[in-house]
Amino acid sequence: MFERVRGIINSKAREFPTGFTWLNAQEPLSLQKLKGHIIVLDFWTYCCINCMHMLPELAKIERKYHDRPVIVIGVHSAKFYNEQNAENIMEAIKRYEIEHPVIVDKNMQIWQNYGVSGWPTFVIIDPIGNVVYHASGEGQRENIEDVIDVLLEKHAKAGTLAQEPIKVEHHIITDKTTLSYPGKLAFSPDGSMVAISDSNHNRIIIVGLSGKIRYIIGNGNSGFNDGSFAGASFFRPQGIVWHEDSIYVADTENHALRRIDLVEKKVTTLAGTGKQGYWMQGGGDGRSTSLSSPWDVVYRDGRIYIAMAGTHQIWMYDTKSSKVVPFVGNGYENVVDADNLYDAQFAQPSGLSLDGNYLYVADSEVSAVRRIDLERKIVRTVVGAGLFIFGYQDGDLSEARFQHPLGVHADNNNVYVADTYNHAIRLIDVEKGEVSTLVGRTGMKTACRIDDPQCDTLPLYEPSDVKEHDNKLYIADTNNHLIRIFDLERKILGTLKITA
Repeated sequence: MFERVRGIINSKAREFPTGFTWLNAQEPLSLQKLKGHIIVLDFWTYCCINCMHMLPELAKIERKYHDRPVIVIGVHSAKFYNEQNAENIMEAIKRYEIEHPVIVDKNMQIWQNYGVSGWPTFVIIDPIGNVVYHASGEGQRENIEDVIDVLLEKHAKAGTLAQEPIKVEHHIITDKTTLSYPGKLAFSPDGSMVAISDSNHNRIIIVGLSGKIRYIIGNGNSGFNDGSFAGASFFRPQGIVWHEDSIYVADTENHALRRIDLVEKKVTTLAGTGKQGYWMQGGGDGRSTSLSSPWDVVYRDGRIYIAMAGTHQIWMYDTKSSKVVPFVGNGYENVVDADNLYDAQFAQPSGLSLDGNYLYVADSEVSAVRRIDLERKIVRTVVGAGLFIFGYQDGDLSEARFQHPLGVHADNNNVYVADTYNHAIRLIDVEKGEVSTLVGRTGMKTACRIDDPQCDTLPLYEPSDVKEHDNKLYIADTNNHLIRIFDLERKILGTLKITA
């Protein structure tokens, strides 16, 4: 989210505030309890793509030092209002399968105590309570491991290293649901079936409009393997688009573009190497070019447009030449319009939809909806104002506010938006220049489960996508692990019952 900066080191670490909520731990931790341990603090917020990139790296560190007195602690210092809620943070912990303890940094007090200025930031505390490392940005695993190795050797010799690592139990409950954090939707060309990216089950499923499962693509294990429907593997796929007999998949955490051939019933990789690409890289042959967290895809005239969340750009894959290249955006993170495609700036684009010559973008980190004119090659902001300007307000486009939208569907100047952190589906009427809410929060609770007596109707919980079909909105109700259907005529919200 921000460039790497160095902070002040060789100072005494500040104790964790008392009374703060701890998640993924059986009891609150303290520096006193962790005396003799090397502590790696990860200052993160769960919307941040750079923070997401570092989670697998932290998992590798945890596995490497699992039998040594080394502990990783997440310090969740929220950006968005929605991220301040401990229940929502716990959902993110489950979604990203985080195994280390996390403290909820109320009012960013720990952030301020440690002089943090960007996400993610890593602070290392030595076994006697000194801050010895402080840096922001991605790509730090080797540096962190080098510091840990030096500290282990030094403090083993000095006798200041704990003899046994502290045991911290994490209590992640796996949702036993048909879907697990569904991400995106795509309809078949004839409208008779819908494909769902069943993200945390690492698969794509195709169901009829009655909900009956027609196909399951992917073996359910996280991996990067081509092959048959039963043998292929994905890793938390998100965006999907259906064209003729092919489904194209943004295989997000494999950093790849995949193709599902519905005739041959096989999966192949079109672009991506399985390794994360880097900022400001160029394009090239699809199979030898690294991508960075592709989050959504659309198809038009042999081209696949890719919302490249990790580099804050829109990329393009040419199905004829098999080349993949940056298409819109210079890679800097912001909301900047331009009269050319290169100078525009985006911030973690996560949703795409085509409407005529317009490509609409859910630009999540600036809580905006952007529009690319593919004919005139210009970029304009429909609604949204900045990285730290967000909220929940209907009305005129200049005053309307969203909160980290992830999904968008445009049709004849009506733009439906999955306003993710507002738990709502919003409508932008482009001609009238107005925003209204179609499906909003009900009751006092942010999250309701089906069997929760406090909820008369199950509201949405961080929806990630919306698609219009036959005067109905199909919604990926991500944290409820459901696909919802909103009847635009009757104004009734229901649930698609998926069956084998």
